[in-house]
This record gives sequence, structure tokens and C-alpha cells, in this order.
Amino acid sequence: MTFSRRRALLAATAAAACAAGVAVYASASSGTDESVAVPVPDAQAARYCSALHARLPKRLDGLAMHDLKPRSDLTAGWGHPTIVLRCGVPRPAADDDVNTLGAEVDGVSWSYQEGPDGSTVMTTTLRKAYVEVTLPPKYAHDASPLADLAPAVRAAVPAGV
Repeated sequence: MTFSRRRALLAATAAAACAAGVAVYASASSGTDESVAVPVPDAQAARYCSALHARLPKRLDGLAMHDLKPRSDLTAGWGHPTIVLRCGVPRPAADDDVNTLGAEVDGVSWSYQEGPDGSTVMTTTLRKAYVEVTLPPKYAHDASPLADLAPAVRAAVPAGV
């Protein structure tokens, strides 16, 4: 009996955590309300992110950069549906799994996760600050945005862990 209650409690807790994660993810990837969850990095990562923001391209894969809400040096968006960049995000738990897919694009390594809506979430690896790029389904299989971002990431966010 105790085991059943514990299992139910764990299932309810897991469901609540998943719902919260999906809510945060949806706000980060939504191209409709242009609102994103702003990361809360430590001071050093915030400095790298500020330097990155100053170097971000005005166009990404031909799409114009635009402000997101709330406006922050930790976020940026391009096009509609919006390609969303968030800098200073926590290291993805998926990076602990040796089977997590990854890619190297112009000197920047990225881990790959598929979002619940068919989008792709790419997060830098082996950098002093984690940069997350959410590609809506329309752009989910296109490396061009990552190639456009690579020079800015390499220049602003040092390699290392």
C-alpha cells in the first residue's frame, strides 16, 4: 500500500515537473507572443552573454533580428516563426547521456534535442556559457542559422567547461 502511494506521488510529481518544463519550453519557443523565459546565469556567464549579444548577426539565415519580451541581452529572435536564442541557460541534462545527438558547425559544438512541437533545440557544449537556439519546425533541419551564429559564439563565449 505504501509503495502504491509513493508510486502515485512520484508519478504526480513527475507529471507536474513535465508540465512546468513544457510551459517554460513553450514560452521559449513560441513565435506567436514573442515572449521567452529569460535565463538567470551566474555573473561570468552573463558577461559572456552580453558580449555575445553585441556580436549577434542582424540577419540569421536571411531572417531579420527582432526584440523579444522581455527585452534582454540574454535573448534574441529572428523571423516568424521565431528562431529563439537564449544565452546563459543551464547545461542540458541530456548532455550527460552519451547517446545524445550532437553536431559541430563551424567550430562550435552543439547538442541536439527534439522539442515536443517538432522544433529542434540546439545547445552549445564545451563553452563557458551555454547558448540555446530553438529552431521552429520550419527551420528544424537547417544548419544555416547555426553557421550564421558560429562566429559570434566563438568570439564571445570561450571554449571550456
